[in-house]
Amino acid sequence: MTSINLTQAEAEARAELIDAVHYNVTLDVTGEERFSTTTVVSFTTRGAGSTFIDLRTDRLDSALLDGAPLDVSGYEAEHGIPLTDLDPGEHILQVVATAPYSRTGEGLHRAVDASDGRAYLYTQFETADAKRVFACFDQPDIKATYDFKVTTRTGDVLITNEPVNYFAAEDDTVEHHSSIDYPLSTYLIAFCVGPYTQVNDTWRGRLTLHPETPSDFSQIEGKEIEIPLSIYTRASVADSLDAERLFTETKQGFDFFHRNFGVPYPFTKYDQVFVPEFNAGAMENAGCVTIRDEYVFTSDATHYQYERRAETILHEMAHMWFGDLVTMEWWGDLWLNESFATWSAAISQAEQTQYDTAWVTFANVEKAWAYAQDQLPTTHPISTDASDIETVEQNFDGITYAKGASVLKQLQAYVGRENFFAGVRRHFAAHAWSNATFEDLLASLEQASGRDLSFWADQWLKTTGVNVLSPAFEITDGAYSEFAVRQSGETLRTHRIAVGVYKLIDDVVRRTHRVEIDVDGDTTAVPSLVGVEAGDFVLVNDDDLTYALLDLDDASLDFIVANIDKITDPMARTLCWSAAWEMTRDSFMPAREFIALVIRGARAETEMAVLERILGQAVQALDSFADPAWAKADTTLATMLLDGAENAAPERALVYQKALAQIRLTEEAAEYFSSLLESSEDADTRWRALTALVARGDMDTAAVDKQLELDPSSSGALSAKKALAARPSPEVKAALVDALVAGDMSNVEARHQLAGLTFGDAAELLAPFNSTYFEVAVDVWERLSTEMSSSILTGIYPSWDVTDEGIARADEFLARQDLTPGLRRQTMELRDRQARALRNRKADAA
Repeated sequence: MTSINLTQAEAEARAELIDAVHYNVTLDVTGEERFSTTTVVSFTTRGAGSTFIDLRTDRLDSALLDGAPLDVSGYEAEHGIPLTDLDPGEHILQVVATAPYSRTGEGLHRAVDASDGRAYLYTQFETADAKRVFACFDQPDIKATYDFKVTTRTGDVLITNEPVNYFAAEDDTVEHHSSIDYPLSTYLIAFCVGPYTQVNDTWRGRLTLHPETPSDFSQIEGKEIEIPLSIYTRASVADSLDAERLFTETKQGFDFFHRNFGVPYPFTKYDQVFVPEFNAGAMENAGCVTIRDEYVFTSDATHYQYERRAETILHEMAHMWFGDLVTMEWWGDLWLNESFATWSAAISQAEQTQYDTAWVTFANVEKAWAYAQDQLPTTHPISTDASDIETVEQNFDGITYAKGASVLKQLQAYVGRENFFAGVRRHFAAHAWSNATFEDLLASLEQASGRDLSFWADQWLKTTGVNVLSPAFEITDGAYSEFAVRQSGETLRTHRIAVGVYKLIDDVVRRTHRVEIDVDGDTTAVPSLVGVEAGDFVLVNDDDLTYALLDLDDASLDFIVANIDKITDPMARTLCWSAAWEMTRDSFMPAREFIALVIRGARAETEMAVLERILGQAVQALDSFADPAWAKADTTLATMLLDGAENAAPERALVYQKALAQIRLTEEAAEYFSSLLESSEDADTRWRALTALVARGDMDTAAVDKQLELDPSSSGALSAKKALAARPSPEVKAALVDALVAGDMSNVEARHQLAGLTFGDAAELLAPFNSTYFEVAVDVWERLSTEMSSSILTGIYPSWDVTDEGIARADEFLARQDLTPGLRRQTMELRDRQARALRNRKADAA
């Protein structure tokens, strides 16, 4: 039995045996270090057999099975609690335990607000951490019903999946009761406890009925539906909560999904709880979404930050249908949950909210993530191995989210928008409240579209790598006399693409012709472009319909480099940015040329999200891909960023300022940040300026203490840790590396100190730690949780050691036979990024 690292085979065997599960969970969270947990589980076995139930704690007090005590003296969390020789029929198990609160964002996490000393709790159970809080069969296909009783201190609220009843208890405590009477997977349960501030609203709207809508909902035709909405946040940041904007975007999401999904929102209420010290962006707990409270902007925020927050809100809302109402059987279909939510967020943003260019952001952000992940040696099929939980946890990556969403967008283009939504509606109707597989969704899409999609699944879901699409044409007398699209790659796929022809007219680049076709095989002729007036450049994935890299012909590339600021269409322009960046990552465009392109085109970029991304890419190109000698001497990027920070409109200036703080400061930039430090009324701006100056050696700990007095908030305390970690001192770096390896700090403390460790021009200071990762990685991986070990080891990996010797050290480590699959995969990915930087630096120097 491997309860902590549950295997798919064990999960399948357990699901065959166990049925009709109900959990009665009693928690007491009034303690500061530990909480008590009692679980009464009623379940049925379909036949005789043995299995186990999951519980991950350091103290199991007792267990009774059908009234008889179980011997728990040999209990180990790794193996769970054995349930042996079960007879067919009904059983009742009672488990009593205590457990420590989490400081890693896994299980039941307890955070104390530095500004007022108040404690806030929240749970994070995905992938399989419900077992850290109560005894359960912790796998998605054993859905259950629930009763909860949670004792808290007076003044604390409980927010969970369903409404809560409150009862005064003894000793200045309160007892909260709640029930879930519909089947729900354990990873979707949530408990949030603390003095959260609450704001309320209501969504009112109607369900659009479609032919696929179940007849059960015919009685609500034309009737108004109401969904109670609440937003919760810490008391200390409540004044910064822009609730009206958040409610507007939430309601827009419900408008879109009720118009297109054919099934009404399936839960009683919709709470969004902004919680502290959260690892991910958010989590789709049914009716109780938890969101990292950095999304409560207490300082000036960029357009991109607002847009990404809206994307997160809509992503989690889509999960209410795809993931919560219809749940995967096993984590092998994790991609489907996350890909669908990512696709849903983009299309609903684009069609329902102010972020109507969301697909442009998708092309520049999600696609870049996917392309980078898909070119790693550890790339995997979208539908991939999920043999155990450790493997699954490695798959929360750019393939699962971004490539999957990209191919769903491609599938929508292939079958048509309405057919795609009709298939999704069939899927919801057929599998509501149960578990389903991708094969189930594919069958629904085939029925709705009338197309055989089995080939599509084989091509796109079961293979790896990204295709490259190239135009191949001849021009005679100013017109195309031949035109074809060539496809290369390990696996040739069917692509639905648009080919766009663009021309410079009156000093503006416009599209003059567009044709949509299916590409299949290595060469596909495009006869409809023969005779069309030739353009200045061609996009063979115009409108970004498919998932593929673009190979620009020499003339098109030269034209784009000279005229990117004249391309009026934001999607076409971002595809050009994307192509240039991918060429830079692959050493075809020297880093200094990409930086020059950004310097030329940034001022004309209208999409704020794209502007923030390309400036970030320019910073990465300078830091990682450019010849270090050139990068130290050249100040053109710093000069452009400083000019933007000082002279652009406020919203744009903030984007430039954030990028400027990430690079080696010139004297002029240092003076600018010194001025900001004294004059800015925005706390984040001051911390940003201070950290850059500390890393440069211009400020000391006294300056950090002064800022902390001005900003004693929780975010201020964390910013101070980052600034102190950025000090250019060998002793500071050594002490910090030791502390990180020890693993005693919380998830959020580690995150900020890791950011400070490598901040600024720290490569020489970190050279003494070129071998540290390889000396401690096995121990850290075994000793700490997956979340913490992955974060810390990624942060101390010698990415600064961009040398042949550094690559050799990684290769020697990877030759070891005692590495777990997860650690091996992480190291391979980090080594690949290090090797890419080395190749690019050599190419740039040449």
